[in-house]
Amino acid sequence: MWKLFQIEVYKIFRRPRTYIAFAAITALIVIVQLGLKSDGKEYAEFIMSDLKNSIDVEGNIVNGYFVCYVVLQLLLIHVPLLIALIAGDMISGESNAGTLRLLLTKPFSRTQFIFAKFFASVFYTLLLLVWIAILALFVSILIFGTDDMFIMKTQYAVQIENGDVFWRYVGAFCFAALAMTTVAALAFFLSQFAENSIGPIVATMSVIIVFTILSTMSLPIFAKIRPWLFTTHMVTWKEFFDVKVNDANESIRGTVQHPERLIRSALILTGHIIIFLGVTVGVFKRKDILS
Repeated sequence: MWKLFQIEVYKIFRRPRTYIAFAAITALIVIVQLGLKSDGKEYAEFIMSDLKNSIDVEGNIVNGYFVCYVVLQLLLIHVPLLIALIAGDMISGESNAGTLRLLLTKPFSRTQFIFAKFFASVFYTLLLLVWIAILALFVSILIFGTDDMFIMKTQYAVQIENGDVFWRYVGAFCFAALAMTTVAALAFFLSQFAENSIGPIVATMSVIIVFTILSTMSLPIFAKIRPWLFTTHMVTWKEFFDVKVNDANESIRGTVQHPERLIRSALILTGHIIIFLGVTVGVFKRKDILS
């Protein structure tokens, strides 16, 4: 299956649309960095306007850690579309090209075929997140430097010491990888039902939009299903930047306010991946391939 995986990765990076995702991400991150580099002081004053009379924050608020947080909030909303562009084309693209039936005459099982294509799409997803990490975190650190990280929450503010931030980004990117793999698994699952890639891509984004609306609407009718929607847990990476405080309201180094939320969200996302992939294998093994 390793050889088959290599072939699928080669196919992905042979397509021009693959590089569109990397180019779009690069452009968006550079725009944010240039904007904060030129108007960072004004932006810092704006976010601190409601708290300037109650607390005094020393140091550089708009530093590399803060810039990366801003980029992740803006970018991870749009990354699912970039992932669906590839994962949604993995099987449907073969059908559209008329090569699916020919590929299945090769000496490997349908299960191996599905796993090779899925892991190739996951590999692409991980590379995309690594690229985001390089540009959003490491390049931002080079440009803006590092300092304590200051984040505005809905009802309170969080200040994290400089030396207590980096590991949180490692955890956040790992969690984001799990969330984006769930998106890849959904797009991959839908890909087997279409003869071209447009359908799975549009369907994936439609599912994400509908589920996101259900996840954010606090209506009693949706209360029972909301905790089980994968979109509810895609932003749980932010929990890494919510720390516990002591009796003096000082941040406790190396802590996360609600680690149980991270564990629960990770388990639910993993469950979705297993279900999407398992159903894909089950359906594809019984499917009549006519293209």
